[in-house]
Amino acid sequence: MSNWIDSGGHEPRQFSDAYAYQNNPHRRDGRWKVPLRLACAALLVTLAAQASQARDPDGRYAAQNPELHKWFESLRSGKGPCCSDADGTAVSDVDWETANGHYRVRLDGEWIEVPDEAVITEPNRIGRTMVWPIRGYLGVSIRCFMPGSMT
Repeated sequence: MSNWIDSGGHEPRQFSDAYAYQNNPHRRDGRWKVPLRLACAALLVTLAAQASQARDPDGRYAAQNPELHKWFESLRSGKGPCCSDADGTAVSDVDWETANGHYRVRLDGEWIEVPDEAVITEPNRIGRTMVWPIRGYLGVSIRCFMPGSMT
């Protein structure tokens, strides 16, 4: 016995692909859920591991000169430890300058003002200009900046 009145009686019913899809025993909507979740978890673990490793600019001083590597790890600006959130890169003399008593650096073809609190005030032991940029969804900010000798 069917429940004709509770099912809408003589009211017209719309047939849609969604209704047919829901009642299809062969549908495969869940087949990508587990692999997608595993891939996202692996990506997050990889990104977290890279962000947690403090490194010198290109990792070469750890093997060649442990003392210099420790110095890089100890560098701090007013914004915090330099190597904690960003990797430092050497900057050519033509890609940094002083203007109106402030530093600015050219990264990715764009001049960026260096905040005063990002300037490292201790002596530069490698002689080259170094910058530790942080690239985010709002653009590039400078975590640390160490002026070179401009020779």
